[in-house]
Amino acid sequence: MFAFEDLRIYNDALSFSKDIYKLTKYFPREETFGITSQLRRAASSVALNIAEGSGLSKKEFKNFLRRARGSVYECVPILNIALDIKYISEEDYKRIYNGCNTLAKSISALMKSM
Repeated sequence: MFAFEDLRIYNDALSFSKDIYKLTKYFPREETFGITSQLRRAASSVALNIAEGSGLSKKEFKNFLRRARGSVYECVPILNIALDIKYISEEDYKRIYNGCNTLAKSISALMKSM
């Protein structure tokens, strides 16, 4: 087992990514290489950056955490677009948006604690 697998923030990021994959499963087929791919890549990048940076120095890990938080931020406008063009419901938007907010705050708190 890798050390990052014990990090709560890593497991939260994995859950977030899975939620995004489930949500985008029902996006139109013509969006496979558009908004679907963009949102999935941004969401997956959160956990990937946490894992990649965890084995490095604190300074380097903070840089990877900044990237992870940036990926969370990247999800927000994509979710807004998906809501506006009716790919997701208001309820799904609020749920995932709240997940973005919580995840970004957790990443910031971890950075601050280092």
